[in-house]
Amino acid sequence: MDETGPAGPPPDGADPAPGSGDGRRPTEALTEEVLCRILEQLPVPVAYFGRDQRLGMANEAATAGRTEASLRGLRPGEIEPGMFLEGGEGLSAALDRVMRTGEGAPYDAHLTVGNSDRVWQLALSPVKSADGAILGVCVVTLDMTDQFWARRRLAVLNKASLRIGSTLDVGRTAEELAELAVEDFADFVTVDLLSEVLVGDEVRSTQYPHAISFDRVAQRSVLEGCPESVVPLGEMHAYARDSVVARTLARGEPVRFVVDGESLPNWMRSDPDRLRTMREYRIHSVLVVPLRARGVTLGMAQFFRHRTLEEFGAADLQLAAELVSRAAVCVDNARRYTRERTTALALQRSLLPRRAARQRAVDVAARYLPNTNGAGIGGDWFDVIPLSGARVALVVGDVVGHGLHASATMGRLRTAVRTLADVDLAPEELLTQLDDLVLTLDREQPPDSSEGGRVAGATCLYAVYDPATGHCTMAGAGHPEPVVVRPDGTAEQLRLPAGAPLGAGGPGFEAAEFELPEGSRLALYTDGLIKTPGGDADTALTVLRDLLGRPAHSLEETCDTVMDALVPEHPNDDVALLLARTRRLDAGHYASWDLPADPAVVSTARKRAAEQLIAWGLDDAVFTTELVVSELVTNAIRYGGDPIRLRLILDAALICEVVDGSSTAPHLRRARIYDEGGRGLLLVASLTERWGTRYSGTGKTIWAEQPLPGTEEADPV
Repeated sequence: MDETGPAGPPPDGADPAPGSGDGRRPTEALTEEVLCRILEQLPVPVAYFGRDQRLGMANEAATAGRTEASLRGLRPGEIEPGMFLEGGEGLSAALDRVMRTGEGAPYDAHLTVGNSDRVWQLALSPVKSADGAILGVCVVTLDMTDQFWARRRLAVLNKASLRIGSTLDVGRTAEELAELAVEDFADFVTVDLLSEVLVGDEVRSTQYPHAISFDRVAQRSVLEGCPESVVPLGEMHAYARDSVVARTLARGEPVRFVVDGESLPNWMRSDPDRLRTMREYRIHSVLVVPLRARGVTLGMAQFFRHRTLEEFGAADLQLAAELVSRAAVCVDNARRYTRERTTALALQRSLLPRRAARQRAVDVAARYLPNTNGAGIGGDWFDVIPLSGARVALVVGDVVGHGLHASATMGRLRTAVRTLADVDLAPEELLTQLDDLVLTLDREQPPDSSEGGRVAGATCLYAVYDPATGHCTMAGAGHPEPVVVRPDGTAEQLRLPAGAPLGAGGPGFEAAEFELPEGSRLALYTDGLIKTPGGDADTALTVLRDLLGRPAHSLEETCDTVMDALVPEHPNDDVALLLARTRRLDAGHYASWDLPADPAVVSTARKRAAEQLIAWGLDDAVFTTELVVSELVTNAIRYGGDPIRLRLILDAALICEVVDGSSTAPHLRRARIYDEGGRGLLLVASLTERWGTRYSGTGKTIWAEQPLPGTEEADPV
């Protein structure tokens, strides 16, 4: 007898059960007239029991080849003994309850009858006379076998998708298949693989002249120690070419066998030990399923029943075939792992920065080390992004997962971060936009896609350092917090507001601001640096702080010291480490003036800017800068508001910034011939290398950059 959950809709072509409604409401009472129409019209079995619980009427579908007269007057237990509701309630008790309460059984609490082949569900409705008296109960029977097996199959396959193939290890994948099968429908399971698969070679043929050799990779049983097995785990064994197993492998299709006294000697005649154990443990049903992936046979799985009385059915064979098919793909993926890893590593390194960014806010050194014992190259990355106003963004991220898909996702996220940083978003706003992107990528990728599966998420830490003020603003999305070393050598881990990983759909992100003295060292890293198998993350953090606080000749030396001490020779996860030593803009590279919102001040602003450029020895840039200052200050006075500030910065480029108290966004447009205005920003864009706008809580900053003569490209990281 099988128990089922809530029923689905009736089979195609059948009317709904009387009073079943939408599956959530109790059934309603029937009249004798309606009952007669139901008996005549419904193609499914319908029976009527009187108040004495004896059968009064039944349609042809309910008699199952018997006559109605032969069944009339029988009680439920005399017609079909052993029928129970899902909660264990007998049919007789269910009929009594309906007649006593006058309420039909809800659609999700039907009577279920099951055996190894069929599953039935019954809906009970009271039958009333014209004056409302209860005359009996109408029982409508629906064949739910297909729905039952479909639900069961989907539940097992859903579990398989979560548990089979959790690693790129051949043995572990085989164990996961055996464990799952024993839990759900088999009493003993073995998984054997061809020897070529274990060493990573291509399987050329399963047509062997004498015997086929396998390695026993996994076996599981409902009995402790797998006493049914005659092959120890890890040992090689062979099947004769004319054996059932060899013939099944040659056909490449799953086969179901019934083991009885007549077939047992023939089926296992070449192996007396197997014959003995099958007799001893009364194995009566066997499934032999080849492990095939991409048209190649890699091995086989065998499923046995001895404690379960029912034989394997056609649905069991189909389920076993699908489970083995999934496991076979995972096994083949492990065999192809080396080639994929090499490709992924090349992709990963091509996406990481190869040259240091043109900026002077920080000195940087970085290391990236791919894993060697894990499931493939991961999605760790780091970046250094120059921002407007001589600021710099430091980024470290980690895409969940390994392989080509993780590397490709990392490249998309790194590109997105650079794009978002270019529009000068605050750290918390940038992570919010990045979170939306990850969710979008996840929705676009179907879960069963052959291109690599769904985006499992990512972590990220984004920091912006301003050398003019020494302020560093950071926000994290589920990422390890950074470590800062002050100029006096004290090291501490900075505490950031908690943020969920990207793609997790968290409540949002918050930023924290810190003041970093010149010469401070900031360490950003991925979790592979502090989380190792058998290691303690807190202990690793203590060691990291100690290593970073030690004196060193250079950041490169510090990087090497940290990696040598914390990263094992063969790491199980990718490791990314980014070190940055802060600089500050001195008075000789920075000038600022507060301006009133008066058009007359524009000429004063031009004069002060020209004097500052001459003091810096940039006489050739005076004319262009005066035009830029004139246009930006005029825009701030006309369209912005107090406070207005003009700032010049001499860094890797000559930067002109105008701050005002309005958050209104400027727009670049082309003025027509007779327009009096609209040419200011177009002129600024034409005269400078780049320009833009960034916003703050008190207004906005419009900036423009001009290249300095003789600017050289940076050295590689």
